[in-house]
Amino acid sequence: MHEKHKTHGYRWTAAFIRINMCIEISDSYAYKCFRYLGIKAETKHKLHYRPRKIRDKYPNLIYSTWETVDRPRQVIVSDMTMFSLRWISFEVTFYFDVFTKEILTYKATDRRGDRMQYIEGLNDVVSMLKGTVEPVILHTDQGSVYASMAYNELIKDTNIVRSMSRAGKPTDNPVNESLNGWIKEELLSDFGLEQEHRWTNITRILDEYVKFYNEMRPCFAIGYDTPENYRKRYHKGELPRKNTFETRVASPEPKFVRKRREKSDNKEDK
Repeated sequence: MHEKHKTHGYRWTAAFIRINMCIEISDSYAYKCFRYLGIKAETKHKLHYRPRKIRDKYPNLIYSTWETVDRPRQVIVSDMTMFSLRWISFEVTFYFDVFTKEILTYKATDRRGDRMQYIEGLNDVVSMLKGTVEPVILHTDQGSVYASMAYNELIKDTNIVRSMSRAGKPTDNPVNESLNGWIKEELLSDFGLEQEHRWTNITRILDEYVKFYNEMRPCFAIGYDTPENYRKRYHKGELPRKNTFETRVASPEPKFVRKRREKSDNKEDK
């Protein structure tokens, strides 16, 4: 059959057999036959790939391997989130520790587009990491400030290694997306931020919340521990030491696609 119709794949071949030869054959059985016999559809069509208009300034060193992070200060993520209240709008830039989920530092501004909140936050991180020798990955999106020369000059002679999400791929930074959502909801609902209009009160509430978040708030991702206590437990040796991050395989293939493919391959092997 394939000798006569070389340009078609297993689904078309199975359908052709069912329609024209009155033989019951499933697509999966045809697929197995194709794999067993090493048959592939032949085509003269060539795929033409268009080069991406946006070049990534720094490579993505993480992709979907976030769960492999195995120690504090190994991977730090940063993102800016905007609050639009009834009387005032402002921006907050957070820096999170991926392993402990701890807010390492944050900066807020009521001036839209103010780049200093990013710069000052990074200065805090650089100071925090002084004396450490192990490489630390700083992962961000491709925002203009994160990609700027001024921002990245600050880490030029440090142990910080840059990593960036792909353009237009917010799912490349799920830690920030998830935490920012929870933080915003709790600030507005539980801490009464929505009712405030004075900047001094807003900054006071932010300070109170960060202290609450790090020291008192149970976090599901770390077994309902608090970020601060989870970090302390690691340094006390109460948490198992792993080496999962160094052996990770970073791939742009989405996790659910990889799992589906591996499941299909396992079925074929059986």
